[in-house]
Amino acid sequence: MFGTKSKHGDETFPVAKTEAEWRAILSPEAFRVLREHGTERPGTSALNAEKRPGIFACAGCDAPLFETTTKYESGSGWPSFWAPIEGAIATRTDRSFFMTRTEVHCAQCGGHLGHVFPDGPQPTGQRYCMNGVSLGFKPAE
Repeated sequence: MFGTKSKHGDETFPVAKTEAEWRAILSPEAFRVLREHGTERPGTSALNAEKRPGIFACAGCDAPLFETTTKYESGSGWPSFWAPIEGAIATRTDRSFFMTRTEVHCAQCGGHLGHVFPDGPQPTGQRYCMNGVSLGFKPAE
């Protein structure tokens, strides 16, 4: 449902669905990544090679997240971007797996997208390393 708040950890988001509703609209792998903070295997996403003009959107709620103009080949095996669309994402500290990283999630539904690292290209120096299964692609018209 749109317009209500979804609670994810200690944050709330405008797009809220029950676990059953998320499972009904997402593939099992997308559910595992977006709703359970999983990670897809590197090199498995067709979006790694996507270079057409367009927008990468959240696979959970369809919110626009990244423009093609900020995508680059990081060599990591995951779609990477040097900047999100303003206001599209939110971050939080992730201390899983005995390390500290910055998790990136959709600002609209709270879906886990990936992590951001300070080793990207200029102008931002950031590498938004995203799970392809958490994204959809909309080509420019």
